[in-house]
Amino acid sequence: MEAKKEMKVVEPGVSERKRRRSFLAGGAAAGASALLAAPAYAQGAPTITWRMATSWPKSLDTIYGGADLVGKRVTEATGGKFTIKVFAGGEIVGGLQVLDAVQNGTVECGHTAPYYYFGKDPTFAFACAIPFGLNARQQYAWMIHGGGLELTREFLKDYNVINIPAGNTGCQMGGWFRKEIRTVKDLEGLKMRIGGTAGLVMSKLGVVPQQIAGGDIYPSLEKGTIDAAEWVGPYDDEKLGFYKVAKHYYYPGWWEGGPELDVLVGTKAWASLPKEYQTILEMACAEAYDWMVAKYDALNPPALKRLIAGGVQLHPFSNEIMAAFYKTCTEVYDGIAEKNAKFKKIYEPWKKFREDQVQWFSIAEGTYDNFMAAAERIRQKKK
Repeated sequence: MEAKKEMKVVEPGVSERKRRRSFLAGGAAAGASALLAAPAYAQGAPTITWRMATSWPKSLDTIYGGADLVGKRVTEATGGKFTIKVFAGGEIVGGLQVLDAVQNGTVECGHTAPYYYFGKDPTFAFACAIPFGLNARQQYAWMIHGGGLELTREFLKDYNVINIPAGNTGCQMGGWFRKEIRTVKDLEGLKMRIGGTAGLVMSKLGVVPQQIAGGDIYPSLEKGTIDAAEWVGPYDDEKLGFYKVAKHYYYPGWWEGGPELDVLVGTKAWASLPKEYQTILEMACAEAYDWMVAKYDALNPPALKRLIAGGVQLHPFSNEIMAAFYKTCTEVYDGIAEKNAKFKKIYEPWKKFREDQVQWFSIAEGTYDNFMAAAERIRQKKK
């Protein structure tokens, strides 16, 4: 065995200490230089503050939360140089006046459902949802890779706004009804809160559609001003308390298979942004789209279980009713397209895209989903 050697600690001499201090100072300077270089863009970038009006009450941490996420991400990504302050529906303008506020320059941008403005032109609905349309994934595919974004932005030029997809609720529920709806005849004279193009279809079957912002639905249903209301799905519907005044909960929301929510930006405000800020805003909106879909998918199932446990009666729309709605939808769209060239310009390529998507989803996704649903039902019965 070797003898242990004594280890001596040798203090550095004066020259060595100077060399180390010089090295450390140089390293610190290099580190500081790197830190300064990283945010150099932000230092030279303009400080911009925008206001975003939304159509949503703050209590809805999914839809309003998506708008809030956009604001937070933009602020974080620019080191606070570009700030978007988000306001709930009614704080600046009413929930259904967001487009007007952006168009008029009252605010620079807004987060809303474009189909709210179908009264100005039914073509608005293609940037959100039309009955028996696309699901959430298909809608995003249409907008990003199917030419939908280019077509809708061309249409929106007349309103001095651009749209950026910034959320999706996924397929919605068919709404809350005070009484059961068994046949098409039961729809006659029914006053229902329902947005977008679906109101046109419903009216053909006797429904009296009402366009009401989210925060005003509950009191209208409670007072009997309306007989039924649709909003989103179990998680948001539970928050708004609809189950307290209407016990019959129907599905599916055939009018909203995958409704897109958009950030609308005034064209002048958009043009004033540095290109980097435009890119950051678009990236924040893309994250909000995915974030919102994922949150609804995670939170809707337990919310539905709570509602059913609390006495809510869950019903599917009958095949008779669904078939009547589908037939009427086609008639409505064709009728609009004959008179409205802007609608037709989007409707024709959209219709072809939907046809291909439905065929594709029926092969893999649809078959898989249907099997899993059946398998789970069998498993639950065996428990």
